[in-house]
Amino acid sequence: MSGNYRKEKNCLNCGHHVEEHYCSHCGQPNLELKEPFWGFLGHSVGHYFHFDSKFFHTMVPLLTKPGQLTLDYLAGKRARYIHPVSLYIFVSIVYFLIVPHALEEKRTKVQEEQEMAVANALNKKHGKLTTKVDQDDLDEVPIVGSYFKELISASDFATLPVPQQQHYIDSLKKVALVNKSDSLNDVIRSFQKILIKTQDSTAAAYLKRQESLPEGKRDSWLSRQLKVKKINAGIAEKENKGGWIKEEMEKYKPKQYFLLMPLLAFFIMVNFRRNHIYYIDHLVFTIHGMTAYFLISILTQPIKKYVFGLDSTLSEIIGFAVFLGIVWYLYSSLKLFYNRTRAVTIRKMITLMFVYWLALFITEKIVEMTIMYVLH
Repeated sequence: MSGNYRKEKNCLNCGHHVEEHYCSHCGQPNLELKEPFWGFLGHSVGHYFHFDSKFFHTMVPLLTKPGQLTLDYLAGKRARYIHPVSLYIFVSIVYFLIVPHALEEKRTKVQEEQEMAVANALNKKHGKLTTKVDQDDLDEVPIVGSYFKELISASDFATLPVPQQQHYIDSLKKVALVNKSDSLNDVIRSFQKILIKTQDSTAAAYLKRQESLPEGKRDSWLSRQLKVKKINAGIAEKENKGGWIKEEMEKYKPKQYFLLMPLLAFFIMVNFRRNHIYYIDHLVFTIHGMTAYFLISILTQPIKKYVFGLDSTLSEIIGFAVFLGIVWYLYSSLKLFYNRTRAVTIRKMITLMFVYWLALFITEKIVEMTIMYVLH
């Protein structure tokens, strides 16, 4: 540790005699009380991040030698490393401050055009929305690009009465017959979903619509019950206004991931039960693995969004490379730590990935249902 050591041999913290630079009773360094600003700042940052060798001694093997950090920690080589839980807490805080924002995709030009299209065919004659399209309108939009500039927005469409929404969709279908466009068909499908939501604005309207459908196309009994409860709680309207459920779910993701780690460690213990090691060892292995995943995401997600753009080819390449890297990391760490054959390791790795994905999906649904029906 840098700094000027005191000539006096009494510990300022506990009063015991100090043989060299550290008190043998409480461990405090016998440093001078007064130090320059940069020394004070360096000590503060160094202590928080364990920069006096611990931080980098932990990061390098964690990212470059999968499984080795866990082996060293369980072998008792701990003084040089940050404690697994402390490391996970710090990295996860940084992860949830950075990555969710880096995953928020900005509206692409195509999406904006899709929300502004076909008004040439629908409003040029009258200067306002019309629900009828005739051949003259179609003649004015011979190519797809020309009508994508003035498509009515989804929010404006949602404010129309049900009959007008239906007429508007029918008009778009007429345009789609002339201009073969997958993008326009996507717009039609999105508007049809809005139409259904509008029709189901009350529980009575929803149940009436269900009765009018053929039996094979009706929702199941459980789905109808959940839908009725959702409508009565006013959830459908809130979802249309702001996507508040997703915002609430983001607040619970740190807890969700933290609580899933013991479950993942249990899955690993079951899969590698023939290794006959303690559950806590599996848990330390899992904590190190999740920490490495968070670090990789912290490094790559901002680059994808702010350097190349989320929808760019380079970002897709980076995403694919990260996926391959995670698979390699998981395989290498499992192979080293559990010392099983290549075939066994690959088989168990695939099993663990599927089981963890399933657990993540189920817990997300539980969190979503809890937010909708308990918290609101």
